Amino acid sequence: MSVREDIEKKLASGLNVLRLEVVNESNMHNVPPGSESHFKVVLVSDDFEGKTLVARHQLVYTLLDDEIRNKVHALALHTYTEDEWNQRQESAPQSPLCRGGSNA
Repeated sequence: MSVREDIEKKLASGLNVLRLEVVNESNMHNVPPGSESHFKVVLVSDDFEGKTLVARHQLVYTLLDDEIRNKVHALALHTYTEDEWNQRQESAPQSPLCRGGSNA
């Protein structure tokens, strides 16, 4: 199973997910082709109701502990309640282009 699939499975089974998008953005960074090290997660869940942004991220980090410790270099989290998602007109921010790390 790919890292992306592991992330999707863990989040879908650990939260009441209304929308889940896991995007492998490794190709936007200075890593070998086929890498699974940089991800963007857009997650809409009723479980975020009444929680601060930090509490939402902590919840995700708990579910993805192994991936974060051992497989994922960067994880961009966009966590919303259903109302927040609707107010954003169902769109999350675009990720910035890589600045090249040590190769910049």
